[in-house]
Amino acid sequence: MAVTQHPRLSRRLGLGDAIFIGLGSMIGAGVFAAFAPAAATAGWGLLVGLVVAAIIAYCNATASAQLAAEYPSSGGTYLYGRERLGEWWGFAAGWSFVIGKTASCAAMALTFAAYAAPAGWGKPVAALAVACLVLVNYFGVTRTALVTRILVVVSLLVLTVVVAAGLASPPAAPEVSGAWPAGMFDAGVYGILQSAGLLFFAFAGYARIATMGEEVRDPTRTIPRAILAALGIVVVVYAIVAVVALRTLGPAKLGLSAAPLVDVVVAGGWDWATPVVQVGAAAASLGALLALIAGIGRTSLAMAREGDLPRFLEAVHPRYRVPHRAELALGAIVIVVVLLADLRGAIAFSSFGVLLYYFIANLAALGQESSVRRFPRWLQVVGMAGCLLLVAMLPPLGIAAGVAVLAVGLGGRLLLRR
Repeated sequence: MAVTQHPRLSRRLGLGDAIFIGLGSMIGAGVFAAFAPAAATAGWGLLVGLVVAAIIAYCNATASAQLAAEYPSSGGTYLYGRERLGEWWGFAAGWSFVIGKTASCAAMALTFAAYAAPAGWGKPVAALAVACLVLVNYFGVTRTALVTRILVVVSLLVLTVVVAAGLASPPAAPEVSGAWPAGMFDAGVYGILQSAGLLFFAFAGYARIATMGEEVRDPTRTIPRAILAALGIVVVVYAIVAVVALRTLGPAKLGLSAAPLVDVVVAGGWDWATPVVQVGAAAASLGALLALIAGIGRTSLAMAREGDLPRFLEAVHPRYRVPHRAELALGAIVIVVVLLADLRGAIAFSSFGVLLYYFIANLAALGQESSVRRFPRWLQVVGMAGCLLLVAMLPPLGIAAGVAVLAVGLGGRLLLRR
């Protein structure tokens, strides 16, 4: 029997490229927006929520890292689910990733437009941003990695300005800032866990490297190292920014802020830095959007190869070696979502799919043989429990929408298979 030869992607990414793609996926709109709702929910307890979110993210990252080392091909948990659990689990993971991250693309584009677009031009500018970054991805993954590096460096420089401005400001008065550290648990367990759920959105990008496993050199070593390095850097960055924002503004003011990091530089008397922060927020959103488009394109490629998405999406460009049809189709869908949805709705819809995706990643890694394991098995148990816990923190409408769209995908696959 002849074996079908699928068009292959080129291994052009080194360790540094992979780390920057992971950083670009995480240091996005979340760090410029997520701390405000988390502070409104938990006050100083958002620091505990940040630790909880980071622990769950670490467990999920270990699952993705060791699975990617065993299966160094495009597709991420879609591939791992198929190999370890069966076709239906793989499809559930791939479908959850595609729908969840498509909504994330729209959220990142809308966040960029909120900072960069003139009043009344938000949606057209967001749509234009999507079209431009799809074009960047179209011309090759090395260009994607280069642009991501530039955007990540800009974002980190801007966050450095924010931290410096916050430290130059006197601390918020005790009656404004609340009790520290005694008040960390005033919001209760529910408030802290809800803040963890909100902050997890800012972490949900560390496994983007795994979805590009077919384009990384020496993937068995590079992918695990890149995932854990990117996650570790981001945890440190987020912790520093969170402490400075709470110290400068206090939980109450931080929780009410529409642009918390802009308010931090203003409180420090650095009004001149306001446009700098706005540029940084726009750059971070573009960096995350760029990496999202690349990751979803690779997962769509893997699903098309197996017939779980239309076969014409498995095409790889003969010159640029990217899944160009998948990325063009994705860009068109994201533009439609941008024009029809709002930022809050896009984020809520995304969270359900992302958490289900990582739940299946942990479940797949749980059954890996001891000979290929790189991390203790109990980490996957904690990761699965953490994903389910954070799902329970989502707004009921977000859960209902996620279940409905997941059911549509599973039902459609069942009909097509029959």
